[in-house]
Amino acid sequence: MNAFFAAVEVRDDPTLRNKPVIVGGSGNRGVVAAASYEARVYGIHSAMPSSRARALCPHAVFVDGRHDRYAEVSATIMSIFRDMTPLVEPLSLDEAFLDVTGSYRLLGPALDIARLIRRRVWEAERLHCSVGIATSKLVAKLATEEAKPRVVGRRVEAGLGVKEIPAGQEAAFMAPLPLRALWGVGPRTHDKLMRLGITTVGGLAALPVDVVVAAVGEVNGRHLHTIANAIDDRPVVPDRDVKSISHEITFPDDLVGRDAVRRELVRLSDAVGARLRKAGLRGRTVSIKVRDPAFVTITRSHTLAEATDQSAAVLETATQLLDGVDIDQGVRLLGVGVAGLTSEVNEQLSLDALLNGATQVGGATDRAIDEIRERFGDQAIGPLTLLGSSGLRRLRPGQRQWGPSAPEAGATHDESCDSRPPS
Repeated sequence: MNAFFAAVEVRDDPTLRNKPVIVGGSGNRGVVAAASYEARVYGIHSAMPSSRARALCPHAVFVDGRHDRYAEVSATIMSIFRDMTPLVEPLSLDEAFLDVTGSYRLLGPALDIARLIRRRVWEAERLHCSVGIATSKLVAKLATEEAKPRVVGRRVEAGLGVKEIPAGQEAAFMAPLPLRALWGVGPRTHDKLMRLGITTVGGLAALPVDVVVAAVGEVNGRHLHTIANAIDDRPVVPDRDVKSISHEITFPDDLVGRDAVRRELVRLSDAVGARLRKAGLRGRTVSIKVRDPAFVTITRSHTLAEATDQSAAVLETATQLLDGVDIDQGVRLLGVGVAGLTSEVNEQLSLDALLNGATQVGGATDRAIDEIRERFGDQAIGPLTLLGSSGLRRLRPGQRQWGPSAPEAGATHDESCDSRPPS
């Protein structure tokens, strides 16, 4: 998808059309999640600090991200992809690999299928996408970038929409591309290869593999040399298993005091537990992530005896982990996650639970809460700790994952935490 988050916002609010739109946290600690092409003209790109983006384009319009809305649109788009082929491997909300080899007889050659996809997405969602066609995932991904609109100077040039690399022309297509186009070439690897006088993918492909290995290491060197020669035999793998479920928050101001941090831990654990149950998953390993004002990040984890989807169990373990972390300097970012996921149900009552007269592990309460939220909305019920002057301060999926928004004038910290009501 082209500038997906920004494009959805402009589609939903036509007053944003032709304006430099930035999706992300507008506060000083926020980051850019997506930028419209009108904003990219000013050099703004994803992962850029919002303060830098504002300096580059003071009149840019910041929009708080709506992860639930993007997921809703993504579901429609992915269903269109699956109408073309069952072999769909989503990479994110706005990107996927499709193996359409088995669809030729029904839908025609790959170029026809690509054009059909673009038309169907436009008809369903009034959004543009770009499609790359090739014999491998690597080259198809790079071809997609060539098909997208591009910024040239102070203007945006329309993209091809579809870019096909015929079989046998993969290496020739990749040769002039810059090194950064390859997966696995970060700043340090790039610098090491530049010292060898290598600036393009073709230059890397021409080097003896032993030279590349000596420069960047055994594993990375052999991998880069292989893909630089357009060799990629990875299949499209549909329905990848979820590895973990987590939430994290970057605060507008550093949280000081263990009680304040624990209150946010309640909010995070409540959100993680709700997502586990909605996905029909349980997890054994609970982790926390704490970043202090000096950007020092600490992670801690603990593996439970039994997998759980209960918010209280996640909170209890996360609290114990937090108790072992020095937070006297304040907390800039806090996160809670659960990994080691399974869909299998294997509950076993503890002796304490039996002595207290329990007939099932405390999931009944969580299920009742989930049913209330399903019927009356996410903000209908929640931990008393999260009740503020503006109501419950629960987290929604993706909320504030790009940092805090600038608070409205006169708003307290408690009131400014939630950036917009749920869709």
